[in-house]
Amino acid sequence: MTQFKTTCCYCGVGCGIKITPAVDGKFTVSGDESHPSSRGLLCSKGRELHYTAWDKTDRLGHPEMRWSRSQPRQRVTWDAALERTAAVFKTFIDKFGPDSVGFYASGQMLTEEYYVVNKLIKGFIGSNNLDTNSRLCMSSAVVGYKLALGEDSVPVCYDDIELADCFLVAGANPAWNHPIIWRRVEAHKLKDPSVRIITIDPRTTDSARFSDLHLAIKPGTDITLLNAFARILIENDWIDADFIAQYTEGYEKLKAKAFEKTVEEAAAICDVWAADMRLAAQWIGQSKGFISMWAMGFNQSVIGVDKNLSLINLHLITGQIGRAGAGPFSLTGQPNAMGGREVGGLSNLLPAHRNLLNAEHRAEVERFWGSPQPISPKNGLTATEMFEALEDGRMKAIWIMCTNPLVSLPDVRRVEAALKKAKFVVVQEMSNRPETLEYADVILPAATWTEKEGTMTNSERRVSYLHKITPPPSEALPDAEIITRFAEKMGFGDAFNYYRIDEKTGEKRFDTEGVFLEHAALTKGTNVDMSGLNYSILQKNGTVQWPFTEVDARQLTDNHSFTNSLFPNIGTKRLFEDKKFYTPTGKAQIFGCADENLSEPTTPQYPLVLTTAR
Repeated sequence: MTQFKTTCCYCGVGCGIKITPAVDGKFTVSGDESHPSSRGLLCSKGRELHYTAWDKTDRLGHPEMRWSRSQPRQRVTWDAALERTAAVFKTFIDKFGPDSVGFYASGQMLTEEYYVVNKLIKGFIGSNNLDTNSRLCMSSAVVGYKLALGEDSVPVCYDDIELADCFLVAGANPAWNHPIIWRRVEAHKLKDPSVRIITIDPRTTDSARFSDLHLAIKPGTDITLLNAFARILIENDWIDADFIAQYTEGYEKLKAKAFEKTVEEAAAICDVWAADMRLAAQWIGQSKGFISMWAMGFNQSVIGVDKNLSLINLHLITGQIGRAGAGPFSLTGQPNAMGGREVGGLSNLLPAHRNLLNAEHRAEVERFWGSPQPISPKNGLTATEMFEALEDGRMKAIWIMCTNPLVSLPDVRRVEAALKKAKFVVVQEMSNRPETLEYADVILPAATWTEKEGTMTNSERRVSYLHKITPPPSEALPDAEIITRFAEKMGFGDAFNYYRIDEKTGEKRFDTEGVFLEHAALTKGTNVDMSGLNYSILQKNGTVQWPFTEVDARQLTDNHSFTNSLFPNIGTKRLFEDKKFYTPTGKAQIFGCADENLSEPTTPQYPLVLTTAR
């Protein structure tokens, strides 16, 4: 019986899954022992994925539409739903401008789906109002990487875990939320007890319990702590002076900030022992390989970018980056948040990590896409800003894809008010349960995991192919095909002609790989170059880490066969091994981040401090 390999759709670890078809359209799942990220392991959610795919009881099967909010929705054809939606969007765009409409998407979408919606609104509708729920978890890390390293590029890989001897886990609980990564950390620690694990978290989590040192800091004092670490490293000469001098800029500014407070003063602010701070810094400074891991405790913050920069600073002043077993490692939450960033799927990005505010970058993308008008030179509205704009009338219509803002966005009452005031709401969903459906003027049924093909990229830049294994229920379609059909109704069919004729049946079929190849071609010559990648390579050889150029593809074809390797690794395992960073000067940037007045005092009126955690 045919066995398929695919990727788990739950989190950014990107575990490999083997699917074995059974009877009645059902199947079983197991871990893929050859997958280099997970090595056959699955967490409890991944092990139960087949049950979610079997259950069709809550699935949406047909497009629905209503002509006014006072009327019930009725089942309609795809053509009717998309023609009505296109007519409404055109009306708003003509009357109020392109920024009167927007798309709110998801880090659970496939890369190809991200690509077509990003191309549609930025290149053809003429607005940058595309944002996703990845904004809620990864935007601080994105900006931190861009400022420090020149681009949103995670420099490490999972294989570095077994090569490191010191881990700093900050504002994250991977034991619960990235369990397969944490299993590898635990196994490494048990094999080599000299490995040190430090956790920074106000809460005592399972990750903290397994650690050698838990710094239960006062919420909001992260930068004070990290600046103190920097001071201790500098005072004890646990820094790499040659690396700092040759490959970085800004060290003196950090040093000045770090020495504004004594270690004892910082300890009092953070509410931890100064001795523990010195011990943590010693482990970092004397380590052979230092990896930091962080998530929402750092990213979901009014100072999230500075928290990221302060942590990356520790790697830059110790030279612990661009080599095996070392580097800053943001733990991505959603399965394809990385893929979305590759295609420029946020309101301030362009494909292949191009800068939306850079006129040359906009011109490159315009020429490639054949855009009928220039790409807007201003950032679009972010996730929260779009709903504010719906509430105050600046935006008229929103299209929600593969996410539920009534659950995940902050200030749910504002989101409810925004959806009530919106003139037109489209909800593209697979389930009949989300609360957003109540506000929808048009509902579009979408295919989900195992019902469509495409790619995702996990936290270590590893691109995986997902097979279509089962048909979607009734009339449900893949998200990329839905957006392509809508683009045709908007009059952009020539630029969205992702179809091919099936040689056996003669039928016209949606060509998902055509979308991927266009996306890959647009990355050529960039630091995200995956121009050598296609579905055949992914299906034959397994996952690939970008960059993966056309030259890499030829070398793979001519000289190598990875199919018999236990953990096949194709592409680029880690970045910056040449010590050349993606900044204008080629040097990494060190930032001196201020830490004053960041913690919020409790009062009788406000006796609680709330923290974020995944």
